[in-house]
Amino acid sequence: MSFNDIKGNKNVMERMSRVIKSRNISHAYLLEGDCTIDKIGLAESFAKAILCENISEGDSCECCASCRKISHGNHEDIIYIKAEGNSIKDESIEELQSRIRNKPYAGDRTVVILQDADTMTLRAQNRLLKTLEEPAPGTVMILLAENMESLTETIRSRCTTYKLNPFEVPDCESTMNGAIQISDMLIEGAAFYKISKKLVEFTPDRPAARGFLDAFESLYRDLVISEYDIERCLLFNAEGFEEIRKRRRLYSVGSLEKAVVAIEEARNDLNRNLNINYTMKNMILKIIA
Repeated sequence: MSFNDIKGNKNVMERMSRVIKSRNISHAYLLEGDCTIDKIGLAESFAKAILCENISEGDSCECCASCRKISHGNHEDIIYIKAEGNSIKDESIEELQSRIRNKPYAGDRTVVILQDADTMTLRAQNRLLKTLEEPAPGTVMILLAENMESLTETIRSRCTTYKLNPFEVPDCESTMNGAIQISDMLIEGAAFYKISKKLVEFTPDRPAARGFLDAFESLYRDLVISEYDIERCLLFNAEGFEEIRKRRRLYSVGSLEKAVVAIEEARNDLNRNLNINYTMKNMILKIIA
């Protein structure tokens, strides 16, 4: 699978492609995205482009021996690490450090794909930090996480971060459209009962409600950062930049901050198993208060 085969997150794909074209490859990357995103497939596509023997257009060729090995899951210079049980433990990182001391077998780089990175114990993170501070020559670390806040600041600061947006995937498009509809109704000053009625359509159960909150927060997040992310590197919806900037004029900084806080409180309430309708309606009341 090459970058061209990946659906959604075109902004991230373009950034990765520029890295490959320039060959200015960092020693560590952090990919954050929820469980609906094929982060492993994306990491393998990135690794394939890094190790490709015929790289020219910022993507893998899919034809060389290296690309074929990765496609078949048997490339000797890719190391996979994942959680055993509920976490990645210190012993796994210690073993990794031992393995990357050896030179690559086939080329000049070793790529480590560290799945479930946000489950690392604190001891494991502290051990990994040493590797990030003094990376082995030719080693590229790709950390995959659902919540990078579970990683220490020292690790996050040593990685190039790519935030992946699940709502650029076609299956999630309707959820994002729902978030935009509710946002528009709030801006237009629609009656509370009308907003509540519309909201029920997008939050029929707890998983759908969580997905809606993710979409709703990503929308407000883009509105907040659009003011300074001129290069569109951090936006979830980079392709809609002009529309986001247009929307941004309708909000004050305070109203955006209040909305994000209300969304986070609603997320916590859902996790505490509070009633879905009550939680969502309470969130709307806090936003319009």
